[in-house]
Amino acid sequence: MKNVHAFGDDALGDRDAVGIAAAIASGEISAAEAAEAAIARIDAVNPHLNAVAFDDRERARKRAVENDFPLGSFIGVPSIIKNNTEFAGLPTRHGSAAVPAHPAQANEAFTNQFLASGVNVVGASTMPAFGLTSTTEFVDREPTRNPWDTDYSSGGSSGGSAALVAAGALPIAHANDGGGSIRIPAAMCGLVGLKPSRGRVEPSKEGRDAPIDLISNGIVSRSVRDTAHFLADTQGFHPAPDLPPVGLVEGPGTTRLRIALITEPLTGGLLDRDTQRCVTAAAELVESLGHRTEMVPPPVDRAYVQQFVDYWSLLAFALDRFGKRVIDKGFDRSQLDPFTRGLSRNCVRHFYRMPGSIRGLRRSTAAFRALHDRFDVILTPTVVHATPELGYLDPALDFDEAMDRLIRFIAFTPANNTAGTPAISLPLGQSTSGMPIGVHFAADLGNERTLLELAFELEAAQPFARIQDGAGG
Repeated sequence: MKNVHAFGDDALGDRDAVGIAAAIASGEISAAEAAEAAIARIDAVNPHLNAVAFDDRERARKRAVENDFPLGSFIGVPSIIKNNTEFAGLPTRHGSAAVPAHPAQANEAFTNQFLASGVNVVGASTMPAFGLTSTTEFVDREPTRNPWDTDYSSGGSSGGSAALVAAGALPIAHANDGGGSIRIPAAMCGLVGLKPSRGRVEPSKEGRDAPIDLISNGIVSRSVRDTAHFLADTQGFHPAPDLPPVGLVEGPGTTRLRIALITEPLTGGLLDRDTQRCVTAAAELVESLGHRTEMVPPPVDRAYVQQFVDYWSLLAFALDRFGKRVIDKGFDRSQLDPFTRGLSRNCVRHFYRMPGSIRGLRRSTAAFRALHDRFDVILTPTVVHATPELGYLDPALDFDEAMDRLIRFIAFTPANNTAGTPAISLPLGQSTSGMPIGVHFAADLGNERTLLELAFELEAAQPFARIQDGAGG
């Protein structure tokens, strides 16, 4: 195992973001010391992980010295922004050579919501081209590696953020999720990953005008309380007008929940042995805490898989044909990677199906949410099998093979994106080789509070494995 982490006896220690903010507020450490420790940690691990797309340390140092931060939960806490979200002064290249390195002229709406928590952004994190796959691998550069074992994928599309947080270089990092891209790298790197409800936080620029907005912004973290504070801060800055308030969740709830257990992938087949063992153990854990679980079949039929792939292909087609308009006027489609081009061709080949696929996805939302008439929470694996080695989801693979592997791997997460419902991956398991395995919990629209209360309870009952304790190393 090739285990890489930066935890040590510096200003950050092994604190989470809430802990670092408290240390800064008390004067135990300064924001400048926190920034320097994070920069040193990034320098120690990034040569092994390749998780930083753009370095912005000098501006971060300046902000730290000036203590120039909004009043949020994470004042002065170092973090990073995913490189598909505009942060003034940094290029937003979406993980693709097709996008020129023009610095963003202004922050997009979510960036301001993220910064309102008080974080000190030290740069931008890596992602696969346009976030279209679930591994942060490339055709023109080195992959982003998993710090638990650098031979393995860190997941995607928020793989750079997840790798840096898992390795201890940063306590939290921005992530976003259009089919599992917060939850999947969280599962693969042993982190907490909450995808908020559609409309809970400011929409992405890409998703705002789409027929179905799949994308939710959030973070990956090592503790439930960091994720809870982040969500509360977003609502303090700009509350979701059409969703029930969440407030700051600070611990377990008292209500015992009705939990639907689904272990059958929509794509058919079986879970691998390690994943099945960890999901079964998680179900037994929630039962031991007084919740009630019931095994149920998937609430949507297998036609959903084709419909989601059709829609995913439409997004790639829009990039391929209209990249100059929707991304950057310097967009060069000749530099698109094979997987993006393959998705775009798939859209052209099946364009006649698109209206029916969009209608089908909307129907599936009703079927999926109807499960919450009987259950408070849905429990599944986050992904179908244990973290793959680098190369398994390589974007340079034959397109049909790459797509078949991808949809079989991510069978559980996309339904929450089309339905807009919140879901969280928790690092409750490990493979026999010590790699993290995530367990997935979903709730109905606007019900993040239930997920966070359950997550606090599970974290207390079964503390999450820590990379610095040698697990996986």
